[in-house]
Amino acid sequence: MYYGGMDKPLDLKLDRRAKRPLAEQIRQGVASAIEEGVLEPGARLPSWQDLAAQLGVARGTVRTAYQKLAAAQLIEASRARGTHVAERPRAVARAEPPPDAGSFLRTYQEMTQGPALFRMGIPASEIFPATLFARLRAQAVRAEASGPARYPDPRGEFELRREIAGYLAVSRGITCLPSQVMVTGGFSAGLGLALAVLGLTGETAWVENPGFPWSRRGLALARLSLAPIPVDGDGLDVDHGLRHHPGARLVLVTPGQQAPLGSTLSLERRLRLLAWAAAHRAWVIEDDYLSELQLAGRAAPALASLDRDGRVIHIGSFSKTISPSLRLGFLVAPLAMIARFAEVAACLAPPPGPAVQRATAAFMHEGHYIRHLRRTKRAYAVKRQALLDALQAMAGADRVTAPGLAVLLKLRRDISDIAVAREAAAFGMSLEPLSEWYTSPADAQSGLLLGVATAPTRDLARTCERLMDVIRRVADQRQG
Repeated sequence: MYYGGMDKPLDLKLDRRAKRPLAEQIRQGVASAIEEGVLEPGARLPSWQDLAAQLGVARGTVRTAYQKLAAAQLIEASRARGTHVAERPRAVARAEPPPDAGSFLRTYQEMTQGPALFRMGIPASEIFPATLFARLRAQAVRAEASGPARYPDPRGEFELRREIAGYLAVSRGITCLPSQVMVTGGFSAGLGLALAVLGLTGETAWVENPGFPWSRRGLALARLSLAPIPVDGDGLDVDHGLRHHPGARLVLVTPGQQAPLGSTLSLERRLRLLAWAAAHRAWVIEDDYLSELQLAGRAAPALASLDRDGRVIHIGSFSKTISPSLRLGFLVAPLAMIARFAEVAACLAPPPGPAVQRATAAFMHEGHYIRHLRRTKRAYAVKRQALLDALQAMAGADRVTAPGLAVLLKLRRDISDIAVAREAAAFGMSLEPLSEWYTSPADAQSGLLLGVATAPTRDLARTCERLMDVIRRVADQRQG
């Protein structure tokens, strides 16, 4: 494999048992890459000496192939520029087929496409110290480039694991060693790592109802049988789970700020859940969703801080506090499972590159992360109150609540929140239909989740009025 140009892969496979000469195989491989647009006009090719060494063939073989390509005016060679693809009309790009309508990939793309008003899961870009972080990241990249080539620690860079362990001890009440911390590619990668380690294919897992659709989909892909457990003002209804699914082997829970309803798992339910997990040797995966961004009062200690039997796997992420584009998160493994988690991470789920980890470690070590969280919470509290005031004035206080970093606008059951979200997208709004967070349409409530972080700071009232107009239009279409 040779990477021609900037990042275009040129895959030359030679069959030494074929009747076609090797020179002809090389010529055809390069020509096909040019015709298909893999190698664009001006892309640099290796010298025939270098390519011969790379392919393990005689220099004359590659030289013959290059001479034929030059004769066909596909490549050009000069002392000043070396060998490169000749200028020629661009090949017509083949259209990428869109994902199937209604598929998970289509839904994923709709939920993660470019910036939009009220999009959930995206931090406010105007608050983050981007210039500072870019400087730390550039320093880390330079250090990585100038250092010795090596395979990184599959658990993640020690500097970051140490900073995460210290942060968790102070902010989440979790006492853990850096060796228990596994750096991951965001929450989803941490969930995948945990499921690979636990190996619970075919077992039953409790999931919150309503709960995060992607996590639920992840458990289904891991071939677990899902048991929806209702959520109320005290969080996951543990008694319901014990009555109806006592033989479950896994619980996925967001105890800090339940998504999407925002409730906190009560202490009584936390203790009952941990006691049951210890007695039945079940596992609890704690999604520490938005714990560091609790806007009202101090966040409750993590569920893992109460675990004395090593049954809780704690997963966190920097997506909501720094940026989802980092794809950076972490997992705290029980002491007895450290070696197993490290083994699976090394073979199946390595962490992101060292540079971004070291930049984040420096960001935390120098105190910037804590200061950023304080500024962010103050700014989000102001934005959330403004959004609450605007929507309550238009829709009524009984229809608007503020769970976590979202504002929930409840709709009448006969109004399709999915239809409203689609109509509002034409006005640059990205609204989460509440109904899609439920496991079945029979349980679903109709409502709209509006992200606080990406709410507009100007013309908020006008934007909310436009949303109410969309809701009325969809309701009228329903009645008509």
